[in-house]
Parts: sequence; C-alpha cells; structure tokens
Amino acid sequence: MLFLQLLSFLVAPARILGHKAYPDRIAGADGTGTSKCPSSDENLHDKQYVLKLGRRVSNATPPPLEIEPLIVSGAITNRADLVFFSDGYLPEERGKFIDDAMRLAQDISANQTFYTVKPLLNFWAAFSPSNESGIGVGGKPKDTPFGLYRDGTELRAVYYSKEDVALAACGSLGDQCDYAILLGNDPLYGGLGGQFTVITSSLANGPLVLRHELGHSIIEVGEEYDGGFAYFGPNAADTADKPLPWVHWLTKPEANGTARPERSVMPFQVYPWTILNTTAPWVLNFTSSGTFSRHLIRFSLSGLPEASDLKVELDGVDLGWVPKEDIGVDRWHYDIYRDEPLSGGTHQVAFTLVNKDREGVAQLCSAEGLEFGNEDEFNATPGFYGAFPTYSDQNRTSYRPTNEDCLMRVVTATNFCKACIEGLWLALLQNINLIDNTTQACVAADNGTFRTLGVQLVPVGQYREVPSPTAETYEIMWQKDGRLLESFTNKTSVYLDDSSDTLGNYSVAVRFITEEVRVDPKERLRDAANFEVTKRCGA
Repeated sequence: MLFLQLLSFLVAPARILGHKAYPDRIAGADGTGTSKCPSSDENLHDKQYVLKLGRRVSNATPPPLEIEPLIVSGAITNRADLVFFSDGYLPEERGKFIDDAMRLAQDISANQTFYTVKPLLNFWAAFSPSNESGIGVGGKPKDTPFGLYRDGTELRAVYYSKEDVALAACGSLGDQCDYAILLGNDPLYGGLGGQFTVITSSLANGPLVLRHELGHSIIEVGEEYDGGFAYFGPNAADTADKPLPWVHWLTKPEANGTARPERSVMPFQVYPWTILNTTAPWVLNFTSSGTFSRHLIRFSLSGLPEASDLKVELDGVDLGWVPKEDIGVDRWHYDIYRDEPLSGGTHQVAFTLVNKDREGVAQLCSAEGLEFGNEDEFNATPGFYGAFPTYSDQNRTSYRPTNEDCLMRVVTATNFCKACIEGLWLALLQNINLIDNTTQACVAADNGTFRTLGVQLVPVGQYREVPSPTAETYEIMWQKDGRLLESFTNKTSVYLDDSSDTLGNYSVAVRFITEEVRVDPKERLRDAANFEVTKRCGA
C-alpha cells in the first residue's frame, strides 16, 4: 500500500508510520491502483487508517506470545526489530509458523534486499495459537488472534479485524517490536500496508509483499510504479527541471543537477480485478500516437497455472503468454516487451479464457501499456540513473531514478535502487548508534598494569562476519584532551600506560564509509564516545 504523501510533511519521523489501506492496491506490491475506490470498501475498512506518532497505546489484552529468535545481530535497544506475529496457525502448526517466518526473514536478508543492512536488524517470531487454521474470506474473520480476512475470495487485500490486539501484542514487547508483521497462514497472494505489514505465507508472493512494504515503512518512500497516488521521498521528484533528490547518483547529470526526462508514455492502465469466463474475452481499446519506437504490455493474473488456460492478444496477435513456473493458482506479474512501434490509432488488448475448468478462479488483476522512445530517447540500460517518468492514478507525471532497477517499481525485483538503499541506511541509522558499547578497564600483565579503552561497533565494514559485496569501512580516530593520537587510528581498543601522564579526557570518533551512501547531510554515519581517566589503575 501507499503512504499518504502528506505524512512526510505533517509529522515528525517515526519508526513506524501508518497509511490508508486501499483494497485496489494490495499492499502496494503489484503496481496496481485506481483513482477511486468503492465507497463500501472505504466505509468498511476506514478504521485501518492510522497516523502513528511514536508507539500507539492499546488497552486490549495481548494474546499469549512465545518468542523465538530468527536472525539476531545485536541488542534490541540498538537494532531495528522486526517481529512476525502468527495468525491462523493451530497449536500443532507452530513449527510451520516458525519455518514460514524464518523463510521470509532469510528471503529478504540473504544476498538481496536488506542484505547489506542486515547487521542493523533483528528478526523475531511471536507465536500465538489460533482456534481455526487459515484466514477468513467473504469479510468474515476466523477465530484467530488478529482476525485476518479477505473481503471476498479474490486474491486482493488481507485485512485485520483486531487492531487493538495487534497493537497490544507489539506494545507488550517494548523495544523488541519496532515493525510488526502479521503473518497469515494462507498459501496465496494477499497483504496490506500500514501500521502493521500484513502478509501471507505464499511462497511466491510473501517475500514480494514483505520487502515492498518494509521499503515504505522503514525508508519512508512512496511508490515508483504507475497508477499510485503518493510519490515522495528520495526516489521521487515532481519535476525534472530542478535538482533531483538523487542528483549524486545520476549517470549523466546536467550542470544544474537536473537530467533529461526519458521519453515514454502510458496509453492505458486498468485494474479490473475481474473473474474471467469463456463466454467472452475481456477487452480494452486504447489509442497510440504512433510516435514511439517500442512498447510493453504489463499485467497480473491469478488462477491460471497453465499456458493453455489463457490467450493474451494485442490487435489479434497472440503475445505468447506463459505462466511463471510452479505458480499454480497464485498471483503473478508479467511483462511482454515488443521492440517495435505501435501504429497511430486505436488498438485492442484481449484476455481470453480458454479452459472452462478455470472459470470462477481465473482472474485478471491489472493491465497496463507503456510506450518508449528509441535508444537515444529512452535509456533502458540496467544501472542507468536519470529521470524516468512515472504516471499517477490521475495521470500526473513525476520522476523516478531508474527504468526498472527497483523493487519499489517492479515488485518481482529483489533489490532497491541506489537512491532507496541509501535512504534505507540513513533511515535505520536515525535510530541506531554505530557504537554498540564502550569499555574501560585495568589489565594486569607481566610487564605491568595497563588501562584499556574500547568501543564495540555495529558489525559492518571490516567487522562484518561475512564481507559485504559493496566497498565499506570504518574510520576510527582517537584524541586525548583534543590532541589526535595517530598511533591509535582505526583501532577499536587502545592500551594506556598506567602513569600520571595518561590521565585526561579521551574521545573516539567513528565514521562509517560505504559506497551505498554518497550524501549524509545529518551525519548519521558518524558516532562518538568519551572516556574520562581521572586516576591510575594502581591508585
């Protein structure tokens, strides 16, 4: 789902921000959105609009929670703690819940997405047994701790009916719960964003929804995909005529910090959420100017496991759609790129259900068309950073950093763009100190007694257990009474002779340098500590 753009201006930064959950934009994880939601849905779920300033307090009684560590990198007081809460898991399904939570945590933090910031994160599983297995459908929650349910049977949003209980559950953990994730025991697509991230245990889509929603929650960015209504943060610009927020990442920056807008247009975008039938194809007519060199048809489907189930056509030409391998009836997103122009005039895209056995299950969720200029007008090269148009639900244009290098745009992607990953570091280090702990002690040795001063650092840079794929290091500088101690440079612990000459005020300044952060205006990649030595060890 999308953050409301106004939140970034109306409230001070918070570790968890809420936003309105629209059923036509399931968890913001699919590029879907409409300019208007049915009023019945708005009324039914209006309570799931949350403006969160700090931690909200609930008077509800939290469910019993059995806490299991999944991935722990440090103390809860100096890490971002993400907690998976179980919903729809019977007592005998406790093991399945732990396995599901661990799989999701590893999926988003092992070699992709949150991998480089993993030492700043803790993942926990909080098990509460349910009296019924699974999540509700047709707007009726099951007997579960948080009452997760689908509004209908289609693979769209998954709502929670026990907001206060979820608040109480997270609140009961104190500093151990910074980001609450409600995990529903359901194998198919669905989710929601807001003060809680709601996901399912879907093998294909659980990680997809989770990483996208945490991008919103942690980095505090809007969307990059078309058809949304909130575009803000380090990955969005209202105009390309002014210096871009990602100017320091531009591949070919102009002298004034701007970039040439890449030439593209979106001739259509729809979110039918329609159940397909064999009686008549679902068709849409759209108009092309005929002035672009290539085009893309993008859509998402569910309930269609075989290529023989469905035919996707453009102007009567079969586009050769093939479902994702092993997707089953779960939802997935498809791109069909054609390196040829559309002629000027009217065109038709058609989705024809061929297999009658799929009626009642086969669904067209979303469809979109994009046209691009030639290679001189639109640079689609992966890794190129410029000004790429994004079109809102009102067809207003904003700009994003890359063509499709970011999971905030292409939800099947596994990594953030450079602008977002930089924002991720800066957001996390807003609440995390690089210095985990300080030590001061006297140590006896064969040749006398020494005083030691030390710092324990968050294990990034040269102190990672596993080297980072990106270049990074700590710089460590020690001073005594304002005088630089060059011999102690880049040391986490120092030894001082036990003499009166060593008495005084010591300080250590730490700077973390990573190629993933080029601009740090608030110096969040710096930390410092002071030590006062007032007497000798033997005194």
